[in-house]
Amino acid sequence: MLPRTLALGLALSASLSVPLAVSAASPAGSGAALFLVNCAACHQANGDGIKGIFPPLAQSDFLMADKERSIRIAIQGISGPLVVNGTEYQGVMPAPAAMEDQQIADVLTYARNAWGNHGEPVTAAEVKKVRTVLAATDSAQNDPFAPLPKAPAGYQLREVVRLPVHGLKLATVPSMDWILVLNNSGDLYRLEPATGNLARVLAAKDYAELAAGNLSVLGMTIDSKKRLYLVTNQRISEQPHHVNRVVIFRSEPLDSTGVPQKMSAWLRTSYPWGFSYYNHGVCHIAEGPDGMIYVSSGARTDGGEVDGGIFKNDTVYWKGGETDYTAAIWRIDPTSDVPKIEVFARGIRNAWSFAWNDRQELFSVSNGPDAHYPEELDFVERGKHYGFPYQYADAPASEKPYPHTPDVPAGLVVTPAIRNFGPAAGGSPEKPIATFDAHSSPAGMVFCGPEWPANLRGKFLIGRFGNFLKDDSYGYDILAVDLQRNPAGVYEARVSTFFAPLARPIDFLQAGKKLYILEYTRPVGKHGSRPLNPGRILELTW
Repeated sequence: MLPRTLALGLALSASLSVPLAVSAASPAGSGAALFLVNCAACHQANGDGIKGIFPPLAQSDFLMADKERSIRIAIQGISGPLVVNGTEYQGVMPAPAAMEDQQIADVLTYARNAWGNHGEPVTAAEVKKVRTVLAATDSAQNDPFAPLPKAPAGYQLREVVRLPVHGLKLATVPSMDWILVLNNSGDLYRLEPATGNLARVLAAKDYAELAAGNLSVLGMTIDSKKRLYLVTNQRISEQPHHVNRVVIFRSEPLDSTGVPQKMSAWLRTSYPWGFSYYNHGVCHIAEGPDGMIYVSSGARTDGGEVDGGIFKNDTVYWKGGETDYTAAIWRIDPTSDVPKIEVFARGIRNAWSFAWNDRQELFSVSNGPDAHYPEELDFVERGKHYGFPYQYADAPASEKPYPHTPDVPAGLVVTPAIRNFGPAAGGSPEKPIATFDAHSSPAGMVFCGPEWPANLRGKFLIGRFGNFLKDDSYGYDILAVDLQRNPAGVYEARVSTFFAPLARPIDFLQAGKKLYILEYTRPVGKHGSRPLNPGRILELTW
């Protein structure tokens, strides 16, 4: 899961989804408005939270006890157990993206003086002071990176760079000596792996309309013509309902420096904003072997709610389930200057990544619902439906994770996820599951072609970001997935652990005989009171 919204001691959904970054145009004194957009999703508009899940801010002993601590959490996030008004919360709050000092001061002042709270205001000067102290602190000592894990036999591992921001995606052009690193706020960095030199080469303000609403950039690729694509999601406060404005920007062909000279809006679409943090957004993008552009569009609900879920009384949310363009994989013709979306496959809840094998077959990995169901690996074929929100994993249609789970529409054929026969990630020959441990959040994905050692050739490597829900830790690793058809012609998976432990791996990039691993943060595992500061990029060589 990924950062979403400003929240103190936030317990996040297990799914990867759109982080809510506050617009740089938010005026001073807008604490209540900032709170409603960025905090109420979890803490509720009345500050009560949800007991045992999202801690309250209303009459909160934790919030009011230490103003400086609250500022520190708002700047750098926090993880691990928190006790609020006598109740323990196993929360995770990543550092928020693009929050200015005045905005943090405004929203904390509001929270400290609403719902029965009475506290001194927080000033921008106080926020700046705490931010300065944190910046001057030796973060490697106070928030250390995990020791480098032992490389798999026959491989060499090194740390390439420690990132100043949270990275989401990696991209490059074959034979080039640079990698582009995307931050969720839309800034782009150029990395030279040989030296570790890292520099920002594109800011979100250079191509996106930041004043229009909260911006999150979740997808990046470079096509065979060396054009860079960036996938943006923006929450627009339209009436009667907020919408997610999706714009895919495309550059002119990159030169040898890798610095994009011009980004233009190539595709525009929109749909009703999802229920709070369940707006998973449009994310992964890649060029397929057919030369077409494929895009993952995540669900706008957790499990198909049509009444607004826990926000049924909030009029800014559209009261409906999925749309024609959500919970799907799109296909788009890159030769068109006025591109149209073809929905290639439906019923895929939130595919953070997908990839093709050497037979040009497409596979995706998806994050499941908050209900305790396995994460899915799907063999994605054109025109097929993969179950969401009607059916999950390989469970029968009669098994409903929620009271509101809709029935499978008459005539709809659901293609189940691939079953995992183990030995890793929750499956076994005796009790296979479809496909990985619940809430383990599969993320980056790469197919191992002829450049790879023989024992991996023809398999997929799939990283798991790790869970936020449940007490134990699941994921934080890279799996080797061997897919073979059974006598009935159905794909089955044999899954083993290739590399572990890792600090929330979120993306991969293969360049020749090197695999670059993007760690989102520093701690390994779910437990421990740690801020979720930016992670690093590792290089695995064979």
